[in-house]
Amino acid sequence: MPPIPAPATPHRIAVIGGGAIGGFVATLAHRDGHDITLCLRTPLNRLTLEMDGEVLDAAVRFATDPETASPADWVFLTTKAQDTAGTSRWLHRLCHSGTVLVVLQNGVDHTERVAPHTPDGTNILPAVIYASAECTAPGHIRHYAGNEIHVPDGPTAARLADLLTTDRLKVIAVPDFTTTAWRKLFTNLAANPLTALLQQRMGIFTDPGMAALTRDILREAAAVARAEGADIRDADIDLVLEMYGQVPPDGGSSMLYDRLAGRPLEHEHITGAVVRAGERHGIPTPLNGMLLTLLRAVDRGIRADKDTDADTTRLTTP
Repeated sequence: MPPIPAPATPHRIAVIGGGAIGGFVATLAHRDGHDITLCLRTPLNRLTLEMDGEVLDAAVRFATDPETASPADWVFLTTKAQDTAGTSRWLHRLCHSGTVLVVLQNGVDHTERVAPHTPDGTNILPAVIYASAECTAPGHIRHYAGNEIHVPDGPTAARLADLLTTDRLKVIAVPDFTTTAWRKLFTNLAANPLTALLQQRMGIFTDPGMAALTRDILREAAAVARAEGADIRDADIDLVLEMYGQVPPDGGSSMLYDRLAGRPLEHEHITGAVVRAGERHGIPTPLNGMLLTLLRAVDRGIRADKDTDADTTRLTTP
């Protein structure tokens, strides 16, 4: 494997979250020659990324205690949206007045969600990432498709593009981030709930009935998105269906992976964002509302099982 070229100006980068997206970003930023710390709950011995027929090793630093963290030039927040509050200690240790915090999370309210948990003066850059990846084992990430980060156009976007120069992870500056955030939400609105509820992978969308259901879910959400100021059209729905067809049949969604691993779901920031916005604008969302009800029931079961496991551990530990 050829040596990693050193960038003109190596930067100290912290990636919060040891899941698929966190590992994906940390590995590729390391391949750009930067000093990477991966902040996570459970320590890892190794980080590898399976991509384009290669297995890339990333000799990053692992950190599990916020108190040991020092300020970084760039911070990438890759945890699930519902876990944002739990990253507050990391953010206060890593961020300072010169830090750029790139919020790589689902949802449409990136800045509002993260701002209460960051020090004053932190430069928050909302972002969406188009990448399908799965954590197949602790510290091993498998990449399926997609390699773009979309951020609001401006000087900070240009700095991010200068930071990440690898062709394997592209930075796209967009003039209308509201529309971009809703378009990204659309990519998740059918795939995440349906794969998680059915516990099946992306191959289900080759079924004409599933494709028709997807179209109906997205049409319902499109009216809400337009009321929120996003320029969402029928062509965007077509693009989502095309994208689903390009993902390998054995690929999945982040919500499916969470359910299979017994982790809480991110439904409130995906489907819930549509339902709540629909309520604000008086727009009915019966299909998304049904999915939200079912996902909440699944999530309650997952959390109850975790509580039961924790109680059992406490009772059996000497």
